[in-house]
Amino acid sequence: MIKINRKVEYALMVLKLMNEREATQLTTAREVCDLFNTPFDTTAKVMQQLNNEGILHSQKGVKGGYVLSRSLDTISYKELVELIEGKKFMMDCHEGPCEMLGTCNISQPIKRLNDYLITIFNSLTLSELLSDDNLLALKRPKEVHIDNCPLMTKA
Repeated sequence: MIKINRKVEYALMVLKLMNEREATQLTTAREVCDLFNTPFDTTAKVMQQLNNEGILHSQKGVKGGYVLSRSLDTISYKELVELIEGKKFMMDCHEGPCEMLGTCNISQPIKRLNDYLITIFNSLTLSELLSDDNLLALKRPKEVHIDNCPLMTKA
């Protein structure tokens, strides 16, 4: 199972909430914290990151807050994860310290798995992910073109 970073979870919570609201309705970090019981400092930092990357737009002042400035149809899950975590999405045996690197027999399968997940997460929009429709499971395999994916080719 893929582990989702807490900051990514908070970003998804914020974006889903804001996407369900009127486009002009402001949302504050305090409001998000009160609704979802998330820590204020982390939630505020995540919202600030989203603002700095142009996904949210901040309005300053006593009655300030944030609004969405990009459609969730234009943001992939991969883009969000990389933005929040500050690093490329990958599971690469060749990058990190691994005592088994010289003797491991699954480094190529892990690379193929990584390539496949990147393909899926790059094509999965936040709008699709955060939708309450159950249609995602039915339509995803037809939309994602896995013909060129190394995981799906025979060795």
